Amino acid sequence: MGIENQQKNKDHYEGLYKEEQVKNILHWIHNLDAFLNSATTTETSWFAIYKNNFRDRLAGKKVLEMGCGDCTNAAVMAALGADVYANDIADSSGRIIQVLNEQYKFQHPIKFIPGDFIENNLEGNKFDYVIGKAFLHHLEIPLEEKFLAETARLLKADGEARFFEPAVNFKLLDEVRWYIPVGNRPSKFQRKKFRKWKKYDPHPDRSFSSKHFETVGRKFFEEVKIYPVGTLERFSRMYKWGKKQNRFKRWALKTEQKIPSGLNRILSRSQLIVCRQPLTKSVYQEENGNK
Repeated sequence: MGIENQQKNKDHYEGLYKEEQVKNILHWIHNLDAFLNSATTTETSWFAIYKNNFRDRLAGKKVLEMGCGDCTNAAVMAALGADVYANDIADSSGRIIQVLNEQYKFQHPIKFIPGDFIENNLEGNKFDYVIGKAFLHHLEIPLEEKFLAETARLLKADGEARFFEPAVNFKLLDEVRWYIPVGNRPSKFQRKKFRKWKKYDPHPDRSFSSKHFETVGRKFFEEVKIYPVGTLERFSRMYKWGKKQNRFKRWALKTEQKIPSGLNRILSRSQLIVCRQPLTKSVYQEENGNK
């Protein structure tokens, strides 16, 4: 991330994660089936992370979420019976978890791991899952490798890491999207506004290609698998928020899985990266020149 980008991320997310989010989270986990049935069929990040019956595999498992953010996913996993450890650089995430633990009787209270993930001081080979929901793309590539090495250290031999990230496998398509304003991000045609937005954007300029994530993942894991997401769902932005948009999203996320894998990968907006069989430290040090 670099010191400057790390501080930029901290400032950005301290401003986003407020304790009033707890009210929404409590409503969702009190209505867990309804929430997941909706979120995992209409929202790309939830669809991806919970792909392949992930929700049914969580009970009793020890899970670490890096970059837990507003803590919604950490709370959902804990409500599903997982023993959740949640890390974030933003202190406000810890305050949200404290209130959640006070107001909801989780089978295993959520443990907050504050600050830099690399300095977590957790015992290795103890976690069934490490989760990163839209997290790795906030890291500059050298730091990303350190995070993946630490992920491999923490996972059990049969453990699994699951990362939901943007996908940029078609540079022309990616360049076009910068000229379409989204949320508080202005169009690239608005040069001054775009430069100002970019100055405070917490995302570094780096590769988000599936090939990159496969290559870096295999430095620390025997198996890396990519699941493209969002090839058709990206067009949901043509609809206003509401039932019609959600109906399209459900259709798109289901239908795009039938697209030939090569084409789907090129056109996808996002991706799920699943890493299994962590290499031992000695193996990946040897393979990467003892770095």
